[in-house]
Amino acid sequence: MFVSFFPRPKLFFWSALIWTALSMALWYGYAEGLVAPSGTIGVALFWSAQQLWFDLYFAISVAIFAGFWMAFSPHRWAGWSILGSALILFTSYFQVQVSVAINSWYGPFYDLVQAALSKSRPVTIEQFYAELSTFAGIALIAVVVGVLTRFFVSHYIFRWRTAMNEFYVENWPRLRTIEGASQRVQEDTMRFATTVEGLGVNLISAVLTLLAFLPVLLRLSSSITELPLIGAIPDPLVFAAIAWSILGTGALALIGIRLPGIEFFNQRVEAAYRKELVLGEDDFTHADPPTLDTLFVNIRRNYFRLYLNFLYFNVGRIVYLQTDVIFPYILLGPTIVAGKITLGAMNQILNAFTQVRQSFQYLVNAWSTIVELISIYQRLRGFEAKIQGDPLPPIEAETEPQSL
Repeated sequence: MFVSFFPRPKLFFWSALIWTALSMALWYGYAEGLVAPSGTIGVALFWSAQQLWFDLYFAISVAIFAGFWMAFSPHRWAGWSILGSALILFTSYFQVQVSVAINSWYGPFYDLVQAALSKSRPVTIEQFYAELSTFAGIALIAVVVGVLTRFFVSHYIFRWRTAMNEFYVENWPRLRTIEGASQRVQEDTMRFATTVEGLGVNLISAVLTLLAFLPVLLRLSSSITELPLIGAIPDPLVFAAIAWSILGTGALALIGIRLPGIEFFNQRVEAAYRKELVLGEDDFTHADPPTLDTLFVNIRRNYFRLYLNFLYFNVGRIVYLQTDVIFPYILLGPTIVAGKITLGAMNQILNAFTQVRQSFQYLVNAWSTIVELISIYQRLRGFEAKIQGDPLPPIEAETEPQSL
């Protein structure tokens, strides 16, 4: 799964984490302070002196890391796996910066709206549309970068699938006897690359969002000193975001603990049914109605088990996410009623709180995808074990339950 695309995966990923940590420490501890922040709002933020300095710093860090690995452990796919991953990481950072730019725009725009509605100061139509044009500029850049990023990511995923496909085809004589071998090569490789890329990008975005918005939330919420029912505590909104996210993540992980195994069995029974149909295309002794009926009963039983477990999971997930919508308003209720903040400040706080909260809720939002990835990984792990001559994972020998 990884050795086909990345050079010496275990060492590579550990070195990537260490190099990233060192680069971030150097940036936040020294390099960032070499160029003063511009304090601009709008599209000018993206080509400010500090932003361009960060872009150069990032490029130099990537060039050093990639140059070392290409010399230390040459790999056919190093250009895509190393430089491509770095580009995806950079675009994730850029999208977080777009969110920061929009959050900065919220303050003056909603304060302008509040002034216009309350007649507290004169507001012209030119000022109003000027603020909207600022947002339009930010959104236009975000759209262009987003479209180009998705185009690149599509090619990145297919290159990863190509690498896995070539690796498994080379070892096909040893793999062909494994249940659903054709499906694992033809379908699971693409699903694995797509899912890992999606989850990885979302995880990186969550971490970068935390780094970007935690200081913003701390600064904006300085006037909020206590929480309902809890009272006065240090940094109350940050504490509430962390506690609420941990509660949701733990509860949903517990409710959905059986889903990965059920999804694995689901792929197994589907593969058995598909194989019988394919064999029946050329051999009349296969795919007779009684055999197909038996195989389809297995599919139906497993799907019904999957639906039942997702019922429990979705009840908990939907209740949590619906409560999540009003949760920040509950926290800000006393402050809003007391009139301690303006409309612009309130929207900035709500947006920053949402960004921080959703970053901590990574597992909540990604759990269904993680379930799918675990099942795909377990299937491909059987291939890895067969190639290496290791015993197959225990789940390969398990039989699916005969009842819901």
